Amino acid sequence: MAAIRQAGRWACGTALLAAVVVAMLVLLPSLFGWQRYAIVSGSMTGTYDRGTLVLDEVVPVRDLRVGDVITYLPPTGAGPDHLITHRIYSTEHGQAGTRVFRTKGDANQAADPWTFRLDQATQARVRFGVPHVGRVLMALSRRDVRMAIIALPALLIALSTLVALWRQLGEAARRAESPA
Repeated sequence: MAAIRQAGRWACGTALLAAVVVAMLVLLPSLFGWQRYAIVSGSMTGTYDRGTLVLDEVVPVRDLRVGDVITYLPPTGAGPDHLITHRIYSTEHGQAGTRVFRTKGDANQAADPWTFRLDQATQARVRFGVPHVGRVLMALSRRDVRMAIIALPALLIALSTLVALWRQLGEAARRAESPA
């Protein structure tokens, strides 16, 4: 029984530690005003490999320079319909003084085939990356993983409650059988 209790404590401690780590990944970046993204492809391999968590700071678009790495949504119809993180390859001045950007993944041979304007006053620019940690966010985007994270602690609580109830019933039965 002591081994079961020890295993239960260890499992609960591990689950609590995992919950704290996930909460830190979700909450801490926002305290610094950063946005977090997981690198899901190999286009930035060498700089930010697949599974890297990149933390972006929001900066004025006017501060962006060639060589900065940004996370943005490509223009509609350009191909990707999700956020990508690529390096600014070139900028040009478009109509009415707007800047037109072209990006390129560090591992790609050619620049992205589209150009785009950043219509907002600010843009997410990569501050730094943490290798492999983005895999946690990628896993959390899956429904089955989120359900397992919820179900595992619930199962451990249910099992520990059943074990405690079983013990109490056994003790009550022993007391009822023993002469007073």
